[in-house]
Amino acid sequence: MKHTKVKDLLNSTKTLHEVNAKGWVRTFRNNQFIALNDGSTINNIQCVVDFENTPEETLKRITTGAAVSVTGTLVESQGAGQKFEIQVTKLEILGDSDAEKFPMQPKKHSLEFLRENAHLRVRTNAFGAIMRVRSVLSFAVHNYFQNNGFVYVNTPIITGSDAEGAGEMFKVTALPFENTPKTEDGKVNYKEDFFGKETNLTVSGQLEAETYAMALGQVYTFGPTFRAENSNTSRHLAEFWMIEPEVAFNDLSDNMDLAEDFIQYVIKYTMDKCQDDLKFLEGRLIDEEKVKPQAERSEMTLLEKLNFVLENNFKRVSYTEAIDILRNSKPNKNKKFNYIIEEWGADLQSEHERYLVEKHFKCPVILYDYPANIKAFYMRLNEDGKTVRAMDILFPGIGEIVGGSQREERYDVLIEKMKVLGIDEEELWWYLDTRRFGSAVHSGFGLGFERLVLFVTGMTNIRDVIPFPRTPGSAEF
Repeated sequence: MKHTKVKDLLNSTKTLHEVNAKGWVRTFRNNQFIALNDGSTINNIQCVVDFENTPEETLKRITTGAAVSVTGTLVESQGAGQKFEIQVTKLEILGDSDAEKFPMQPKKHSLEFLRENAHLRVRTNAFGAIMRVRSVLSFAVHNYFQNNGFVYVNTPIITGSDAEGAGEMFKVTALPFENTPKTEDGKVNYKEDFFGKETNLTVSGQLEAETYAMALGQVYTFGPTFRAENSNTSRHLAEFWMIEPEVAFNDLSDNMDLAEDFIQYVIKYTMDKCQDDLKFLEGRLIDEEKVKPQAERSEMTLLEKLNFVLENNFKRVSYTEAIDILRNSKPNKNKKFNYIIEEWGADLQSEHERYLVEKHFKCPVILYDYPANIKAFYMRLNEDGKTVRAMDILFPGIGEIVGGSQREERYDVLIEKMKVLGIDEEELWWYLDTRRFGSAVHSGFGLGFERLVLFVTGMTNIRDVIPFPRTPGSAEF
């Protein structure tokens, strides 16, 4: 008999004479009541076992985490909380279950404990909800771009370029660690390596995406990226996913319009599709907030925060205006910021970004026209010679969530910027060709997917919104 998903059984409009459900036992009470979950929904279906006619040996094997198949009648539930339950006529244990050793017992576990058991944590309510939300968000990303005429481009994971210029990249090599071939001056001879040159795991697909935008008009990448940044903060991963659209003929204002529309679309789509999961995650967040000191509690619930983004136009503010606001703010004057703003040119920190969003403007903020010396080489230089056409989108509770810019399309200006920064023209000859042949104004942005999932789920540590986090000293699973 074909089994029916728990979600479909709970959403049924009528009782059914015979149904089959398969899933994992969340709880088993009084030798009679199984709470069964199959991952299709955060909600369990209650299965009522005829314990008087069920072998004792079978009852002993119905433990938390056990995989079971139940066949029976879908009837109206006698208890509160759900419309239907299954009166079980046949029960089958599908696999072994060691109840004493199964880590995911029906009790509250610390997030650190769950990270240590990342292969099993998705069986908890919280992580099941997070991963369903992540899946829907991912679909919404593709849906938005495909519906708006973008071409999906798979950019290389192995690359010879450093798009960000930070040098924090994982090297890719087939050379032996012992007796590594060297050049006459004692350096590694990459000409003998697999690709005949030094290569790394990509930090961004942007540069390659730009070349495709110059032919296809509107493109986007959505793939894994890697940074060898030795950081153990709650906002950094060594392996993460990036969403990067690039659009020919778009200037910075167009880029802002695109980013705002895109973010509001994917959040709205996910709120519509994941109501039960988001309601659960909101409740979880409310419970966590209760144990925090009053000063550290969020002013908005999860759903209020998401609606805050949907219901407010993003305020567009120049970097220069933002610096003036921050410099004259009470937290800055009273030395409450960890990083005091003293002069123009400072690189803004999360505390500054959140102040602008949550306290000053009380809406999402897009900062633009940043100092050139704190931004990447490919951003278009403004006429003042000291700022670039960069933009960052700032959200409540998280600070920067998007970074983008109008790209420098002028060949001579780009060459000069690369010389100043010591970037090898020969390494990026192909990128420079796009400025030599049919160059045009174009723009794009990057959105770290995990940052987006973090915001939508209300989680506070980025390691909890990716199935298997990769961080310094940790590549388990």
